[in-house]
Amino acid sequence: MSLLGSSQMASPDPEKADSAAESAKVLVAAIRANIRPRDIITRKSIENAVALVMATGGSTNAVLHYLAIASAAGVKWTIDDFERVRRKVPVLCALKPSGPYVATDFHAAGGPPQVLKMLLAHGLVHGECLTITGRTLAEELAGVPEEPRSGQDVIRPWNNPVYAQGHLAILRGNLATEGCVAKITGLKQTSITGPARVFDSEPAAMKAILARKIKAGDVIVIRYEGPKGGPGMQEMLAPTSALIGQGLGDSVGLVTDGRFSGGTWGMVVGHVAPEAYVGGTIALVKEGDSITIDAKKRLIQLNVSAKELAARKKKWKQPRPRYTRGLMAKYMKLVSTASLGAITDAG
Repeated sequence: MSLLGSSQMASPDPEKADSAAESAKVLVAAIRANIRPRDIITRKSIENAVALVMATGGSTNAVLHYLAIASAAGVKWTIDDFERVRRKVPVLCALKPSGPYVATDFHAAGGPPQVLKMLLAHGLVHGECLTITGRTLAEELAGVPEEPRSGQDVIRPWNNPVYAQGHLAILRGNLATEGCVAKITGLKQTSITGPARVFDSEPAAMKAILARKIKAGDVIVIRYEGPKGGPGMQEMLAPTSALIGQGLGDSVGLVTDGRFSGGTWGMVVGHVAPEAYVGGTIALVKEGDSITIDAKKRLIQLNVSAKELAARKKKWKQPRPRYTRGLMAKYMKLVSTASLGAITDAG
């Protein structure tokens, strides 16, 4: 839906203005040629986009976004499709937070067109997909080499990826029966089992972290920050940044029904569904409960018996909504679970 290479340009650079002008021309041409969004947004093109997210080490937010985009376009795409793509696509780019480089470095090294051409050469994207220009993806990439140029380390050659498989994994277990999302690459330890430190909001968790009440081995639970509970899904960038600043990024787990920034790093799991506000298991966690996060097994487990959880569920009461009138109250009533993309027209 945008011109290849345009997304990583720095706003102040002259090429951005040139790209904007070219985008306007292409848009007018697309209207004249009757190219519609649903001609471009298909199951195959969404798979292409997700493959690019995996290859570049993109944000966990991509899971929400592409579930929602697929829904709007009437395309069949589920949370488990991300795991299917993850297993076959390597991480090729050493971009923050998984590496030292930033978006402008990526652009200078060849950007998305270079990575897409590498994926195309190895059969991991669909070259026949239509683009906004009216040409296919393969046609757009015809002049791009199949391997990145030498003298740079932002985009790795195919035989030397940053990681052999994608970084965004879908975890499941009794704590997230509908699934949740974790970045599983670059971790010194791939699993943690520890006592739950439970907070019913992000500010409450931040207060405890800044007061240095969180210790190595703890598993922080931040709940009631999901699509309905938030309402909306706040980025948990502040808590994760604070943990890293205290040297706890490798030794503390964090589980939330909220979401994360693209810059988030560590043993963190977001988009837990069902969320706390609708009575998901995350609402039943008590301070000190044992929680296991295992990236290799793609497991997230509350180590409490089913009988005990059933007893807790009977006693659980939905908290008062944070909004009772207006737009946010309407949003709370309409929004779906995160595992469907937090959309407002699921029914």
